[in-house]
Amino acid sequence: MKLGFFTMPIHPLGKDWRQSLREDREAFILADELGYVEGLCGEHVTDAAENITSCAMFIATLASATKTIRLGTGTVNMPNAHPAAVAGQLAMLDHLLDGRFIFGISPGGLLSDAEVFGNLDQDRAAMFLEGINMVLAIWTGEAPYNLEGKYWKISTEKTLMAEIGQGFIGKPLQRPHPPIVVTAVSPHSAGVAQAAARGWDAISANFLLPKWVKTHWPKYQEGCATGGRVADPANWRVAKSLCVADDLATARRYATEPDSPYRQYYNSLFTKLKKNGRLMLFKTHAEQPDDEVTLDYVCEKLIIWGTPDKVADDVLAFREDVGDFGTLLYAGKDWADPDLGRRSMILAAEQVLPRVNAAIGSSRAAAE
Repeated sequence: MKLGFFTMPIHPLGKDWRQSLREDREAFILADELGYVEGLCGEHVTDAAENITSCAMFIATLASATKTIRLGTGTVNMPNAHPAAVAGQLAMLDHLLDGRFIFGISPGGLLSDAEVFGNLDQDRAAMFLEGINMVLAIWTGEAPYNLEGKYWKISTEKTLMAEIGQGFIGKPLQRPHPPIVVTAVSPHSAGVAQAAARGWDAISANFLLPKWVKTHWPKYQEGCATGGRVADPANWRVAKSLCVADDLATARRYATEPDSPYRQYYNSLFTKLKKNGRLMLFKTHAEQPDDEVTLDYVCEKLIIWGTPDKVADDVLAFREDVGDFGTLLYAGKDWADPDLGRRSMILAAEQVLPRVNAAIGSSRAAAE
């Protein structure tokens, strides 16, 4: 198992934006130093708590500050951006990162973003599909492009001056395009199958119960079969909220007490999903009463906390429940206590991951 980093940062309202951004950058730089293989971050324009407004711009600030970690958009919300802008900006980003870029995409889940960009009442799934198809057509095609869909039209036919380079959109360093991943946020996600059929991979979100995470692997297998490729668990990424500390009392306090950044994180998500009629994501079965799904319940089900030994055991139990996967994405949280935030990431890399991989190796050897 590899260790990566994924953050859709949710910070306390009123926290200095500069401090939030500094700490978010420090988390990625620390992940690079610790050997995390990849780091992805989300974006939202209309959320004062989740305040990285452009994941591409944020990642660009890390290009020269990191050395080996692959950096990705987690995700570009395709209906909210013009495909030509996405193609041009992310091609440049791939060059800035010297080919270390991962292209994460989604239709976008924040309804206030959809409203502000004018697509709240549109078919955002259709916009997503048209948008990514146009980006890929730009990257694999040649000017003047002449792409026309329901939502966008892209051409430089009237203004092309090939002799001086006018009318061309740059191509990424990785050809034909950077690796593409989609974030799966629903049980039995049809999007996972569709993505896998196109050669893309999936991230299972850290706010899904294990029983719903487990449903993503069969959909990935289904899509790989359609696309004529082998379904390799190494390509499946699963995000998880981990809080690791040197002693159990500290981990419990930082992960579970009222001022915990983990509780703040899940309070924000829980409030949004409940308002949008998606409480089922937190239920173990369809008949479970709504009043059983409290913030305490959600945190108990979704946060793994403890000493390195306990967290390693819980990660292994989670893996036993959902199935084998290739990359565990440590889900970033606000650094309410920077020392504890950093220490948790350090312990995850230096003590939890080795314990997990030793156990996986032992079980495989025993099976053979």
